[in-house]
Amino acid sequence: MRRRSDMTFPPEEYERRLSELRERMAARELDAVIITDPENLMYLTDHQTTGYSFFQALIVPLESDSVMITRALEESNVIARTWLEHSRAYPDTGDAILELVSTLRDLRLGDSRVGYERNSYYFPAYQQDRFHDAFGEGLVDCFGIVEEGRIRKSPEEIEVMQLAAYAGEAGMVAGQRAAMAGATENDVAAAISAAMFRAGGEFPAVMPYVASGPRSMIGHSTWEGRMIRPGEHVFLEVGGCYRRYHAAMMRTVVNGALSDSMRSAQDLMKHTLAELRSFMKPGVSISEVDRLTRSLIESNDVGAQLVTRAGYSIGIAFPPSWDEGYIVSLNEGDERPLEEGMTFHLIPWMWGVDGDKTVGISDTVRITADGCASFLTLPEDFVVHESGARAFPTVAPITSSTL
Repeated sequence: MRRRSDMTFPPEEYERRLSELRERMAARELDAVIITDPENLMYLTDHQTTGYSFFQALIVPLESDSVMITRALEESNVIARTWLEHSRAYPDTGDAILELVSTLRDLRLGDSRVGYERNSYYFPAYQQDRFHDAFGEGLVDCFGIVEEGRIRKSPEEIEVMQLAAYAGEAGMVAGQRAAMAGATENDVAAAISAAMFRAGGEFPAVMPYVASGPRSMIGHSTWEGRMIRPGEHVFLEVGGCYRRYHAAMMRTVVNGALSDSMRSAQDLMKHTLAELRSFMKPGVSISEVDRLTRSLIESNDVGAQLVTRAGYSIGIAFPPSWDEGYIVSLNEGDERPLEEGMTFHLIPWMWGVDGDKTVGISDTVRITADGCASFLTLPEDFVVHESGARAFPTVAPITSSTL
């Protein structure tokens, strides 16, 4: 296996991943698999592009060399970024599915048992239907076969996630400083993004969430130019990214004095995270983690709820989401045990404090041989700006007349 100068990990890391995948293929009696999920392609080969809306697929035979099917423009990424020796490119006027079927037949896999990711976002139903019609019998859904390896991060992956955490923390600190009365949500988002990128971070799968005052009660709302007013809080969620690996965090900023209910919410979330870090270790079930989180947060006396899962696996991600929750989410009823190398974004956040505020403190953690450790060093307390409004330069907002 060759190494490109721009590859994230040494060849040995990819050799291990490919070897373990083939062991799972053999156990399922698969002669080859077709991988189309961008995160899985990155995991196996280091391939990445923002052009993943065009069909791309990695054919991994059980015994012979792997081959990438890609749009002609994107083949440059295969050559420059990956260890792959073989690729087949189709033009924009070409037919990607016919190219896939032709390549399988050239590899003498036309009558073989071939797995494909039936639940991949980027292998839509109409293409799958054409693939079935053109290829015939022998297709087997192997969704999750790569994710079985991704769920446990190697020491090398942990190191890259630590760099993502560093970038995310740099952005969060900048956002906390900027989130003062008189600033707009756009000012805050700009500060976060600039700081993350200057710290070595790359574009995250989701840009920062910045929601001030009543807008914090709207799920997944982010900056829209609203000016932060005196006395208002600002909910921030930032995902740092490095080499497509992510580490995420929630924090809260308060403008004005910290009320009793906000202090209570802050202290309960901090306590919950501390309890989770003490509790989580190999052998503890996912369901137990959810129950502990939910029981603590729902004991609050400020009218808040935990309206979502307690957390989710996190690692490689492309837009539109930075989480690996489809692999593992911290939900009730999942009795799978935690294992060393698993990484999670823990989100014991609180929706509806005093009936009209969402606040959050979260952590990205890794499961160690005998416990749990955080990737983050950023203080968890709410940042409180008590001195009033901050003067920001006036910038004309974007309106329909300026577009």
